[in-house]
Amino acid sequence: MNPRALTLSTLGPLCAKSSTHAKRNRGGRPKAAKNPVEPLWFQLGLLVAVLVLAAAPLGAQTVPIAELLKDPAVSAAREFARQGELRVIEDQVELTEVAAPGFKEGPRGLLMKRKFEELGLRNVRIDRVGNVIGERPGLSARPNLVLAAHLDTVFPEGTDVRVKREGTLLRAPGISDDGRGLAVLLGVARALDAGRVQTRGSMTFVADVGEEGLSDLRGMRELFGVTLKDQIDAFVSIDGTDHGITTVGVGSHRYRVTFRGPGGHSFGAFGLVNPVHALGRAVAKIADLQVPREPKVTFNVGRIGGGTSVNSIAADAWFEMDMRSSDAAALGSIDASFQKVVDDAVREENERWNNGRLTVTKDLVGERPAGRTADSAAIVQTAIAVSKALGLLVGLGEGSTDANIPMSRGIPSITVGGGGKGTGAHSPAEAFDATDSWKGTERVLLLVIALAGK
Repeated sequence: MNPRALTLSTLGPLCAKSSTHAKRNRGGRPKAAKNPVEPLWFQLGLLVAVLVLAAAPLGAQTVPIAELLKDPAVSAAREFARQGELRVIEDQVELTEVAAPGFKEGPRGLLMKRKFEELGLRNVRIDRVGNVIGERPGLSARPNLVLAAHLDTVFPEGTDVRVKREGTLLRAPGISDDGRGLAVLLGVARALDAGRVQTRGSMTFVADVGEEGLSDLRGMRELFGVTLKDQIDAFVSIDGTDHGITTVGVGSHRYRVTFRGPGGHSFGAFGLVNPVHALGRAVAKIADLQVPREPKVTFNVGRIGGGTSVNSIAADAWFEMDMRSSDAAALGSIDASFQKVVDDAVREENERWNNGRLTVTKDLVGERPAGRTADSAAIVQTAIAVSKALGLLVGLGEGSTDANIPMSRGIPSITVGGGGKGTGAHSPAEAFDATDSWKGTERVLLLVIALAGK
């Protein structure tokens, strides 16, 4: 089959089945925690948008969407989203087939810029780190809702990103994460225009860089710290598939640990301290670290390297370490344990041979702040109400996403899935099942209308 061919016969089941999957993002629900208070004017705008009684306290608010569903413009936009899903899939394939390794998202960013311009978004531009930005003005400039999806993937240069089709199944690295999010971003903008939806507040569409790996959320740091500093009142990220709602931002510390020694011949200099052996000691100790079940804490040695040849005592060796938790204290505790076992490994290697001297450096190469948006927050309740109104199962979860940055700054923020069903994320076997994927596009569409105000 022609990989670019898209027909109703191959993707007809898009409208045939109903999804029963609710996204559970990387772990169970943590205990509720106090959330920073949302800006008053954002709350007021949201109350108008979703027709909530002003007298109800924030924690007790319900978010009726029924009146919004009756609006003719909203109905027209929803119908367009349903009927236009084939175009969203076409965008998803096209974008996925433009490689976007970390720090090299430029070509895909240029494609998104062109698409933003074709959609008629205003003031389309690329900021200094590569974020692509387009505006959809409302009746007023504020509140300003940002809807974002990330450009980058975890895959290195040279990865085959051509999409292979098997009926409704699309296979390619990055097809779900975040080819899906980028395509839904475009689909929502297209549907808003098709329905002639006029919102009270404004929307800013962002295709951002640096969400994955050691990119360390550089796109979001730039967006909130420089490009749109103090101009964002609420934030929704579209990341991956299904219909989950991420309300907890998992924090992470990432280190590159390098052991150094004199190096030498494996036979002639035998007995010399060995950086690779010290690395092995450290990794073995890390593997034996104990962590609590609650709050969830994870650790992983993800990459390793060093040495020059099989018959040389290495002069250096390194590994990269990732630690995560939504609880700042727990993250600090596992970090302290990691630091200790690395130092112990160096000490033991030096004592074992007492010939030469090893040193170690532990460079912090990534630090993502933890954060959360309370389940009672208006933005979360609106997302829940929209999901229920559309007959979707609601799953609240935690994860490490673009929303970590605004969550950590007290800005109302969530991450939502873009619909469809994804498997094999971050692997060469990544795949996307487009069955009923239009439900994801429709949900994000209705969510942003409710948040921006109609």
